[in-house]
Amino acid sequence: MPRPSDRRQLDRRVLELTTLYEVSKILGSSLDLEQNLTGILRILNSFMGMRKGTILLYDAATRELSIRLAVGMTPEEVARGKYQKGEGILGKVMQHGLPMVIPDIGREPQFLDRTRSRDLSGQPIAFIAVPIKVGGETIGVLSVDRLFAQDTSFEEDVRVLTIVSSLIGQTVNLQQHVMRERADLLEQTRSLQQALRTRYRLDNIVGQSKRMQEIYQAVEQVSQTRATVLLRGESGTGKELIARAIHYNSPRVAGPFVKLNCAALPQTLLESELFGHERGAFTGASTAKKGRFELADSGSLFLDEIGDIPMDVQVKLLRVLQERSFERVGGTKTIAVDVRIIAATNQDLEAAIQQGTFREDLYYRLNVVPLLIPPLRERREDIPLLVEHFLAKANREHNRKVRITGRVLQAMLQYGWPGNVRELENCVERMVIMSRRRLILREDLPLPLEASGAELSERPDRHAHTPREHTTRRQSPDAGISSLRDMERHQILQALTRAGGVQAKAAGLLGITPRQLAYRLRKYGIVRGFQVGGGLPALPS
Repeated sequence: MPRPSDRRQLDRRVLELTTLYEVSKILGSSLDLEQNLTGILRILNSFMGMRKGTILLYDAATRELSIRLAVGMTPEEVARGKYQKGEGILGKVMQHGLPMVIPDIGREPQFLDRTRSRDLSGQPIAFIAVPIKVGGETIGVLSVDRLFAQDTSFEEDVRVLTIVSSLIGQTVNLQQHVMRERADLLEQTRSLQQALRTRYRLDNIVGQSKRMQEIYQAVEQVSQTRATVLLRGESGTGKELIARAIHYNSPRVAGPFVKLNCAALPQTLLESELFGHERGAFTGASTAKKGRFELADSGSLFLDEIGDIPMDVQVKLLRVLQERSFERVGGTKTIAVDVRIIAATNQDLEAAIQQGTFREDLYYRLNVVPLLIPPLRERREDIPLLVEHFLAKANREHNRKVRITGRVLQAMLQYGWPGNVRELENCVERMVIMSRRRLILREDLPLPLEASGAELSERPDRHAHTPREHTTRRQSPDAGISSLRDMERHQILQALTRAGGVQAKAAGLLGITPRQLAYRLRKYGIVRGFQVGGGLPALPS
């Protein structure tokens, strides 16, 4: 027969193991620190008979040890529980990193009773405090109250509480690590959002023609609303760039910008991409998937090539635009979303309506604020700026230092650019990559542009040059080079000539403000040198 003392010892061991098991189970259930610590204190109270319990954590910024969680105390009592290192029992445990046991706190002068939560006139109350450590560093204190009894084993209590405090320390360290990573991710997100907002500012879109100035004004107005925008224009005119500018200059900038090319997917996949699908909705749908509308919630959805959407999908899209809700493919649950629609197309939607390939009611839903992006051939004055921008970009990306001649630029101005800005960018990059010299000459032009350059070379020169000038041009290795600054200066002089020297009128012809024109006149030193009717200086060939 086991002795009573052995039986009590066995029961104590079982109780300790049960307590530690329940504590570890709580700590492994979630990353919610407040919930976990509260659960630990309640377990200590239930299993170990510990009445009051507190978990105090040290704040290095304030240099203060304060109660993070407590059981058996009111919020007012918890708020009073603040200690400096070395102050009172708790402060000493924090300072030295060693447990302390007070058999009767009513007779201990170092016990401050700062919370004033105990009745010290009744049965003696024992107080146990153990440090909470992480990697040998004390980060807090775990304390409990126990009613003093002759058979109370403080040594066993300290052992159990030390194990529990070690588990608490690991949990606090993990939670702080997660919080730091979350803060870093939030900071990275804010930085990326700021970078995108800066990148897609209207000031960063290349183009100063009158047509583009009108587009900028329209974007500034419409971006502050949630109205649906329909971008129309030829392929390669920069419709996606304008769509991003609308989003990143709007109050929805913190939300996602999601895009979908409606012409790139067959009808079966397009519907799933737009609205998502449930598991088992069709062959291969092994898991549920969110559609672009759900992913763009609280942000903007850019639907490129909207004119290519099949009629069956047009019906469902119309409903979403009307009701702002939909069901996933194969699902019955209605999902409500707050999405701003920006659509784009290079097709003639009016003709498509007449042919019966595009719904008229959907057209009117999309055509709330239409913006027509002009083709490059209708804003040729932007070509020098675009060439300069793409030339700098290509040189930077390919580690080159390539320049172009005036004749090459003139050929580019004469070319029709059926592929618009996209074709111009590809052309500049191709010439930078394929050029064997630092200077791009006419023979480096792609075939269509070379034809434009040939037509230009057949034209008689508008300005005569002396034999000395021609000799100088032939002998100088840099002769014939015309920078984009020369081209811009030439265009300003042309505009001033057409405007009869009136700067405000010349600014209107150039598509810029009079203030911008005045800056360029000072920049190129032609404020005093320009004379109406005096002719233009020859543009370097």
